[in-house]
Amino acid sequence: MANRKPRADALLTLEEVYRKPVGPASNPKSLYALLLRFVAWRRERNWSETTLKTQTHHDYRFILWAAERGLHYGAEITRPILERYQRHLYQYRKANGEPLSTRTQRTALEPLRVWFSWMAKQNLILANPAADLELPRLEKRLPRTILSVEQVETVLGLCDLNTPMGIRDRALLELLWSTGIRRGEVEKLEIYSPDFSRRILTIVQGKGKQDRVIPVGSRALQWLGRWLYQVRPGVLVNPECKALFLAMDGVEGLTTSGLTMAVVPYLRASGIEKGSCHLFRHAMATQMLENGADLRWIQAMLGHRSVESTQIYTQVSIRALQAVHASTHPAEQDMEDESGLLADLSASDASELPAG
Repeated sequence: MANRKPRADALLTLEEVYRKPVGPASNPKSLYALLLRFVAWRRERNWSETTLKTQTHHDYRFILWAAERGLHYGAEITRPILERYQRHLYQYRKANGEPLSTRTQRTALEPLRVWFSWMAKQNLILANPAADLELPRLEKRLPRTILSVEQVETVLGLCDLNTPMGIRDRALLELLWSTGIRRGEVEKLEIYSPDFSRRILTIVQGKGKQDRVIPVGSRALQWLGRWLYQVRPGVLVNPECKALFLAMDGVEGLTTSGLTMAVVPYLRASGIEKGSCHLFRHAMATQMLENGADLRWIQAMLGHRSVESTQIYTQVSIRALQAVHASTHPAEQDMEDESGLLADLSASDASELPAG
């Protein structure tokens, strides 16, 4: 499966931003020039390209909005203007008529706070207009879909093992379930990332520019070995490509979009209408927690900096809570006492039903 082309509304790359000047771009005090200066400053301090791409995209969108209203310079931006932009995001409607989610609105505003704070610290503007900008409050939401073990096994069983793509996809799905690895981290995996003798996977420069080593289950390693040593050499066209999971043209590794396109058809075919690679991350964490894993170990597997990010799985893992409820709630105790009587009544009712 070849890599998917990005959507028309996908995040702008830094190169695209550089090629699309806005307003008096040559003026060093213009918003566009200040944005490029900010990007260069953060690159010098080793910020990840993913973070730069995301934040620059949203800052650039604000510059476009400001330019439409005749605002081109950093000194022209005031707090009321930023609040006006915030209302614009709140009132904006997508092509399907739906509003932007609170999280999307917040994601668009947070980079502006960081950018204007930097401008003020660099004495490029007199004051930071975003200093007291109140961002939308986020709802605390649980994962919408948590796959059961049976559902995961159903998805895995849909891979056509008579084709190279089917074996690649089975190895990919097994790895996602076994490790809970992020999609962006899978994209960076190379043929040397799995250590079959030590049964580990090395993730280089994952989220937050952190390396980590995590265990891989024997079953996932078996499928990885089958793909890596028996199938991948026959797919590979470009000997210079070291990516663990190849696009089926054999030229390059799967991009994050390509990984999504590889996983989604199996989920949809199994009746799961929403979600992609991240569903296996949720499944791994929830299922390990239900089987007695300590939260700190799950935190290490997932690569969370704070255990607070991992605690969400204690709210979706209710097997232990169900057991406590069944063993301690008074109504449940009464049900146990009445179970024999209910069974007798059911048998009596059944004997009175007409035959045939």
